[in-house]
Amino acid sequence: MAQKQTKLEKIRNCIRTIPDFPIPGIQFRDVTTLFKDAEGFRLTIDAMNDAVKDFEFDAVAGIESRGFVLAGALAYRQGKGCILMRKPGKLPAESISETYTLEYGTNTLEVHTDAIQPGQKILVIDDLLATGGTALAVAKLVERLGGEIAAFGFVVDLPALN
Repeated sequence: MAQKQTKLEKIRNCIRTIPDFPIPGIQFRDVTTLFKDAEGFRLTIDAMNDAVKDFEFDAVAGIESRGFVLAGALAYRQGKGCILMRKPGKLPAESISETYTLEYGTNTLEVHTDAIQPGQKILVIDDLLATGGTALAVAKLVERLGGEIAAFGFVVDLPALN
């Protein structure tokens, strides 16, 4: 048990908090410092891999942009494909979009219409869960394409905001 807490503490210590970003009053959790720390990043992907090992899913969806790093590494470890949930105007082929509310405004996500096949079970990965608005938007996109949400996975949970 102590070893597991040590690993979790290492991951926590690799994530820095930046006050008043992107607007005053927001305490931004910056996982880029986790990504650049080889041990912290490995421990994070190992922990996520262990957490989903018994889940049944067909692909991993990553949310732009930090979710791409996590989803790509986890999809590789699981031998699954990786689906990108992008910000507007970034996808070259036909796509659908969903607008959602953040703790500091609104945003939109898009996905290619051929990224998810009907009946596919999708594991959604992102760096942080705050209000749940982004996760809900992804769930709507997956379901609009006929897919199912297998589970969500996050590195940071901000329970005061959900």
